[in-house]
Amino acid sequence: MATWDLSQTKHHVLICNGGSCMRKGGEEVTVAIREAITNAGLDDYVHTTRTRCNGRCEDACVMIVYPEGIWYENVTPEDAQLLVEEHFQNGRPVKALMTHRFETNGFVRTIDTKPGILKSQKAKK
Repeated sequence: MATWDLSQTKHHVLICNGGSCMRKGGEEVTVAIREAITNAGLDDYVHTTRTRCNGRCEDACVMIVYPEGIWYENVTPEDAQLLVEEHFQNGRPVKALMTHRFETNGFVRTIDTKPGILKSQKAKK
């Protein structure tokens, strides 16, 4: 086990390793993203964490990037290099994979993103 020094961290990447995302290559995405980060020399600046389900199973494999609050869908190992180069090196989120972004009053869906159901509505069923 390690205790990382996060003082230089600019991005925190949450990679879903819940059931649906694992069936869609979550482990492979995790490995590919981490390798691309290392190859780009960004280990001190981009911290990754495997998570359990993030609640957007239809979007599997899901990756979330903070502090921007960008949610990505259908991420594959082949997307790793593009995501690292564009988002972490060039500061440009990859719009083709983006489902949500955080703005002042909360998360905003991109135009083509399925809205999903409110948690309060699911509880009533």
